[in-house]
Amino acid sequence: MKARRKKRKLAAYYPLLWMLAIPVLNICYGLLNQDRGNVSSLLTSFDVNIQFVPGFIIPYLLWYPFIIGMLVVFFMKNKTAYYRTLLSLCMGLVLCYITYFIFQTTVLRPSIDPNQGILMMLVNFVYQTDAPYNCFPSIHVLSSYVILKGLADCPQAARAIRIGTWVMSWLIIASTLFVKQHVWADVVGAIVLVEVVYYAVKRWIPARESKSPARAQIFNNKQKSLT
Repeated sequence: MKARRKKRKLAAYYPLLWMLAIPVLNICYGLLNQDRGNVSSLLTSFDVNIQFVPGFIIPYLLWYPFIIGMLVVFFMKNKTAYYRTLLSLCMGLVLCYITYFIFQTTVLRPSIDPNQGILMMLVNFVYQTDAPYNCFPSIHVLSSYVILKGLADCPQAARAIRIGTWVMSWLIIASTLFVKQHVWADVVGAIVLVEVVYYAVKRWIPARESKSPARAQIFNNKQKSLT
């Protein structure tokens, strides 16, 4: 009996395995992230005037664990927010990769000296491991902004989590410009893409849990009583 209960509790976390779709889809990133000949640039005078700020490499690198961590939070707090966010992210990635294949862009990076401190070493690491292609739209921006959309559908998240998520998401979005990994058009394109995709997903996956935290708690209590 105890073994059966343990198995049932473990099975409740199986939907987290859907997150494995993210690294699987990211295989396409490596395949497309190379010069294929006809490369465009979306650089504007606005982008040229944006200063290179190496300190922004910190939120830039924290991006991946932040996204995974927030998906886990959504799963624990609100399953609807979890599925909407994860599906929107995966659909957005597919559309990004299709765009990279059809319309390849690049970004102009500054010359840096990795011997000028730990921040420059980290920037150099990114520059060496990530070729300057696969730019429009930005996946960093896409995933960070979709987390903000999911947060809006997760009223159960504590105030500290909500504030921290907003700060971190926008720091990551800003970091793409300040470490010269993307241009303004890449940011705007990603945000527009998320708005369209999340709208479609939201209509496809209706809310199963109440928008009210109090009513959501009643819903969760009923769910627990059935298990």
